[in-house]
Amino acid sequence: GRVAVDAHEVNAALVEAVNALGSMSFPEDGGVGEGEPVGAVDFLAEGGDIANRMELDFGRQVQTATQSFEQFRADYIDGLRLHAGDGNRTPVYAVPGNHDVSNAVGFHRPMTPLRDPGSILAIYNLFMRPSVPKTAETFNYAHDRVLYARDVAGLHVLFVGVWPDSVARTWMEADLSRVSATTPVVIVAHDQVDGEAKHFLNPRAAHDINATDLFENLLADEFVGGDATAVAVTEQRDFAAFLRRHPNVTAYFHGNSNWNQFYDWVGPDHDALLHVFRVDSPMKGRFSAADETRLSFQIATVNMASRLLTVREVLWNATRAPGLPTWGASTTVALWPRPVAANTSEP
Repeated sequence: GRVAVDAHEVNAALVEAVNALGSMSFPEDGGVGEGEPVGAVDFLAEGGDIANRMELDFGRQVQTATQSFEQFRADYIDGLRLHAGDGNRTPVYAVPGNHDVSNAVGFHRPMTPLRDPGSILAIYNLFMRPSVPKTAETFNYAHDRVLYARDVAGLHVLFVGVWPDSVARTWMEADLSRVSATTPVVIVAHDQVDGEAKHFLNPRAAHDINATDLFENLLADEFVGGDATAVAVTEQRDFAAFLRRHPNVTAYFHGNSNWNQFYDWVGPDHDALLHVFRVDSPMKGRFSAADETRLSFQIATVNMASRLLTVREVLWNATRAPGLPTWGASTTVALWPRPVAANTSEP
């Protein structure tokens, strides 16, 4: 019911709702763990855009990426009070979003300051764990990509900055060469699985970021097939081919275009099949930005014996009053083997 609420306050309220899961039980909805206490939470994933782009917003200067990450650290890393199955504090994992990257590489509209890699730099150092931490002077986005994996409760989870472009897929190929083909693999990325044309490298002569072409140069590949508003058909085909080579990659979580949605992605040629989970935003959800009772996050529960994954929507502000969050929609999918699309003979 309030307006112009600071993002720091909103995100702190979301984390308090996440902390409340420890005293809740899953609903009787036919999903994995139904009716049981939520219990341990193995990790919390944050899908990017920790910072907004540092542009004027309704005449006000947006805070720097460095300031935004310090708020994120206070809210999500220091503020999370859940525990994992091993008894340690639940770890938080993050990937950068397009805004985090644009703050580091520049944008086609003015920003103040012109550059601040603060949020993506912190993500890189925390989760890539370089032997020598990067600094604002030594960080180079073209070479310092956020790509890392964690093994959690029988799953192999790939954390991919922005979208699985050719650089990310090359890294994933090498990483998955060391993973059993029967291990379920989950991808956490920022962009929706379709990708966004404007996030690719400008294919025009100068390959730069400019106010005419409107490409943002966040990904390694030159865009094929049109201007910055086109559909990324060629790029989707490349990702679909990767999925056909790795049928144990069966789930993909994303934000960027934000609301709660469970759907299957089949690729532009209907020759792939991937279970996809679109996650809401606490600040700019398509529906929750106008109706805060629809604010949500998701909790995923896995039964490794049956290879089933249940993803539940958690409505964390449904009553506009302090209290426990409430359960929303849910879906249950098979992790392995992944179903085969109708017009392909590949496994």
